[in-house]
Amino acid sequence: MVSQLRRPRPAAGQVCLRVFACGVCHTDLHIVEGDIHPPKLPVTPGHQVVGVIESIGREVIGVHIGDRVGVPWLYNTCGNCDFCKRGEENLCPKAHFTGFHFNGGFCEYMLADARYLLPLPEKISNEQAAPLLCAGIIGYRSLQKADLQPGERLGLVGFGASAHLAIQIGRYWGCEIYVYTRSKEHQKHAEEMGATWTGYFDEKRQKPLDRAVIFAPAGDLVPRVLERLRPGGTLAINAIHMSPIPAMEYHLIYGERTIRSVANATYRDGVDFLQLAEKINIRSDVSLYSLEEANRALFDLKHSRFNGEAVLVIHQ
Repeated sequence: MVSQLRRPRPAAGQVCLRVFACGVCHTDLHIVEGDIHPPKLPVTPGHQVVGVIESIGREVIGVHIGDRVGVPWLYNTCGNCDFCKRGEENLCPKAHFTGFHFNGGFCEYMLADARYLLPLPEKISNEQAAPLLCAGIIGYRSLQKADLQPGERLGLVGFGASAHLAIQIGRYWGCEIYVYTRSKEHQKHAEEMGATWTGYFDEKRQKPLDRAVIFAPAGDLVPRVLERLRPGGTLAINAIHMSPIPAMEYHLIYGERTIRSVANATYRDGVDFLQLAEKINIRSDVSLYSLEEANRALFDLKHSRFNGEAVLVIHQ
């Protein structure tokens, strides 16, 4: 059922967007199913929002009515804490997130903080831009936090919306990509996108990984990935919600292996990634749904019924 709400009016520092498209993310699914809990309900999900500015509140500078912009997961931050001053606003203790603290993009009109709007390259369509605003940005940050260098051997664990964008960056950097997924469809998809090897952990492979990123929210995968990571290698965990990590032997991290979580992303990550996406023509495999089909999109996401990402098309 779709709720009928009045068109919101922007307060100081805000803009009102007419929403063109919104990606459907696993984080939306976690919120809807109660795995993570917003501070108050009801809240409208959706944090990969492409829209056009319809109206502007007081004290807004740098954007104009008619601008096409993106709204990512990071809605706003305090701007004054030590994290913000270091350029680590993704760790700001007072950060707010789109579709979690404030209503998101599963709607026709929404409010956004003008300071955190992302400019969108003209050549990228609405449907293609939406997945870039979370799956793309957080995948890009995950590769950075994994310390990935050009030409290295990279393991991607899980092959959904974020991984199928990250593989395109890894390929551009000349990396060998090893994809771990049980899904035969996802294995085929990864092979079509240039993966060197696809399979799962019960299949033996000789070459150790230099870097790895876990996209699946399953803590039991951590020791299994570490077994395949070379000394001095890095494992980045890309998950806002994850099942417990089991106890494991010390030798799995000995040899100066690094485990690092990936927490949100900075505004700079968004700007840099969108520029890279335009430069190397990153493409998402999208499955399109109407706003009225949002529940079906979430259900299909939960059961891995498509490759890539679901996108709600709201206004043309």
